[in-house]
Amino acid sequence: MAVIDVAGFVADMKSHAVDHGFHVHDERHFVETYSLRQLWEVDLHPEEACDGPIDLHLSLEVDPRALLGFEDAVAELVPDVDEPPTGFSFPLLFTWALPPLRHPPDLLVLATELAGIGGIDLPLEVSAIDSTVSVTDAPERKLSIVARLEVPLADVYHNDDEVFCGTLDRCRDVSLYLLQVAPGWLGEE
Repeated sequence: MAVIDVAGFVADMKSHAVDHGFHVHDERHFVETYSLRQLWEVDLHPEEACDGPIDLHLSLEVDPRALLGFEDAVAELVPDVDEPPTGFSFPLLFTWALPPLRHPPDLLVLATELAGIGGIDLPLEVSAIDSTVSVTDAPERKLSIVARLEVPLADVYHNDDEVFCGTLDRCRDVSLYLLQVAPGWLGEE
């Protein structure tokens, strides 16, 4: 029997996201048969963005070596006395995506504005990709914003999803900011 319930943790995160004003649209679970590495993906967006244009993608990567190391360390603990070990974590990514932009923002200005919203608890990485469908077409710019966090396995062990309340609030703030400024970038104003 596993020491931590990763599937239950993902289900709790989805439920917690709904409590923080997000709609959950899809969930995927992949298992690599050779290494047993797992990836959980959840597609969601703020309630106000049901008609687009913002998509938020949450992904949790489960490294079997970290999971097994944590389980071994927990097995050596004295029950009800010792705290679960620290130093074991899974990467959690929040990725915002927008459709191609007609009037893309200055990335440095956007990164600065988002840093003020995300703060030090939700560091955000802003990038853009220009693509050209054919040589006669103008390039299209797509914007991507990524927040990379570490999920301590001790929090998963304690089933402490309240730790992510602040993170989900900041994700919602970022989503609402993007929802507010995106019409200008998309040429809809």
